[in-house]
Amino acid sequence: MNTETLEEMAAKERAAASEIPVRLNVCASTSCLSRGADELTKTLNKQLRTAKQTKQCKVRSVGCMGLCAKGPMVEIECPAKPADDPESRQLLRGVTVEDADELLEHAMSGRKFERLDWPTDTPFFTRQHRIVLENSGLIDPERIEDYIARGGYAGLVKALTEYTPSQVIDEVARSGLRGRGGGGFPTGIKWATVAKSDGDRKYVICNADEGDPGAFMDRSVLDSDPHRVLEGMITAGYAVGASHAYIYVRGEYPLAILRLKRAINQAKRIGVLGTNLCDTPFAFDVEIRLGAGAFVCGEETALIASIEGRRGTPRPRPPYPASYGLWGKPTLINNVETFANIPWIMRHGGDALAAIGTERSKGTKVFALAGTIVNNGLIEVPMGITLREIVEEIGEGVPDGKAFKAVQTGGPSGGCIPAEHLDMPVDYESLVKAGSIMGSGGMVVMDETSNMVDVARFFMEFCKDESCGKCIPCRVGTSVMLDLLEKLCKKEAAPRDLELLKELCDVVRSTSLCGLGQTAPNPVLSTLRYFEDEYESALQPADEHGYALPVLQHT
Repeated sequence: MNTETLEEMAAKERAAASEIPVRLNVCASTSCLSRGADELTKTLNKQLRTAKQTKQCKVRSVGCMGLCAKGPMVEIECPAKPADDPESRQLLRGVTVEDADELLEHAMSGRKFERLDWPTDTPFFTRQHRIVLENSGLIDPERIEDYIARGGYAGLVKALTEYTPSQVIDEVARSGLRGRGGGGFPTGIKWATVAKSDGDRKYVICNADEGDPGAFMDRSVLDSDPHRVLEGMITAGYAVGASHAYIYVRGEYPLAILRLKRAINQAKRIGVLGTNLCDTPFAFDVEIRLGAGAFVCGEETALIASIEGRRGTPRPRPPYPASYGLWGKPTLINNVETFANIPWIMRHGGDALAAIGTERSKGTKVFALAGTIVNNGLIEVPMGITLREIVEEIGEGVPDGKAFKAVQTGGPSGGCIPAEHLDMPVDYESLVKAGSIMGSGGMVVMDETSNMVDVARFFMEFCKDESCGKCIPCRVGTSVMLDLLEKLCKKEAAPRDLELLKELCDVVRSTSLCGLGQTAPNPVLSTLRYFEDEYESALQPADEHGYALPVLQHT
């Protein structure tokens, strides 16, 4: 495989696509499939065969189009028309099998399907800046040819044939990309550290163990564009001197696993995975490892233990995986979104990504919008955009005329940000200052009916159940904190219980072994910071020592 061969494949695929007058792109991501997209695709294909119109119209399965709650989504595309022609594309939402006849009639006649039309000139689409998601909804995730036609693997070929490993790392460092898994560590520094570490063998790991409640970013990327993640991993392997990689993906993601397996086989078939890549000595192979759904395995040392066949529990750091990782060898670990940025950086240059975002938070971020919001779905926005722009413009606000109350960012490790901070920029530093974190990208919106003490209880219950139990502060502390929050929710707590809850937040955060325990108090701390009146209103009368007074029973 070389640049000329890749360009020939891309040109051939684009030419073949342009010869089809009409294409029906049916979303085949997990959310749309759960709403019947697969049956819709079969019905459309059957009707086209019956009408002998398969040469005039082609049905394609594509990745996530973003509006996950509005599916199944279908795009009517006319490749022969100019891309800037408003009639070249029409997006439809909520399409069912019963709509198949009417859909085909409109598609073949060129008339707009008004009944199911979803305008693409709304802020949900126009305010996004798609880098990681640039192919989502536009390509068939199970066809490597579709990926190549949109520039796929061009960045890898460029890296292998035009750059030294250190130059690749320099390009990533210049981009300012920080780890998108939650920690926000500079990616270039991490890659350089692994590259400089001594070892006869090195590894690359993609952390796809997405476990935050309300988060589906990694799943959607893997469902929609698996080759993009593979390309990023292969490029990383070349840069740091690794020859073997693992994708650690949750077993609850069967579609992502299926498409990753097919992508790996296709990449081997055309020679971008395997030995002597691009006629160089570089060899690279990728294996998939399934996680059993343990949230703690999102922590890198616990993840490594799981891949090695041991119980997924964290170990103290240092040493860090960059010098002592998988089987004691230097190991590079990044998450799905981090690797998915790499092909774009290699094609456009590190400076192009650095030009997007804020001074210390470069590029874009993918978020999963969930909760009480009109537009539930997947979005990608530039760093530095405000929460208000995300919630009120892109998300179109809270439904049913209710008022916005708070947004939870960062999952169980994050915090709840109230309405008074809606105009804050979304970047690493601002979120931490507000009492939350970026996390992997979950964003749960809550309206005025939400009880913030109960929200804290929900996340604490999650952390308590997911604690591996290795260290006492997390194992015992989260359990006691949950008991106190349940007492508050039942209005059985006294002031002394609230004081104990605050003390435990500090103890668990300061003494737990890994990030799960260290960040478990965050939802409690943030809700106490902004909604302490809800905690205090749940308290019972107390004596001078802060303990609840006995309740007299009258007969």
